[in-house]
Amino acid sequence: MVEERKRQGKLIVFSAPSGTGKSTIAKLVLQRIPNIVFSVSATTREKRKGEAEGINYYFLSREEFEEGIRTGGFIEHEYFFGNHYGTLLDKTHEVIDSGLHILLDLDVKGALNLKKLFPYNSLLLFIEPPSMDVLKQRLQGRESEDEESLKARLERARLELGYADRFDKIVVNDNLDQTVDTVTAIITEFLSNT
Repeated sequence: MVEERKRQGKLIVFSAPSGTGKSTIAKLVLQRIPNIVFSVSATTREKRKGEAEGINYYFLSREEFEEGIRTGGFIEHEYFFGNHYGTLLDKTHEVIDSGLHILLDLDVKGALNLKKLFPYNSLLLFIEPPSMDVLKQRLQGRESEDEESLKARLERARLELGYADRFDKIVVNDNLDQTVDTVTAIITEFLSNT
């Protein structure tokens, strides 16, 4: 008897400037579409109380992480606040080889690197704010930004918006419900294409 080969999963990437609503959109989309799991990142930071290996993060030593960088073990990685963070290539392959689809939240450069590694089974979605003024208001509404960090986030947003045209689809988040409907429809169509 010939064993049926499992269909490989696909990769869906969300990128957006901070304050655009990307995390909220991702959470709602995950509730609507079956067979999609959220990507678990690797980090060198210490495990916090209540966190579990492979659920919250893959916790690596600094040496393990740096070896992964040297050997091409990451789709993308970055270093901030004294720790490394990244997306493991082997864990991503495990998920899609199992037939599940994976949703990743990556910065623009990480998203474009993923597209190079998975050109035929990845969808890059860029979530845009309606305007820079609206984005500034949203960031200020968080009440977690001082003037300096707000300025830095807005500068980074302008930089990220410059990459939007390199993504497969751009969706403007001016109404959360409509945006989630639009993104869900785009992903559903992408997943139905073999």
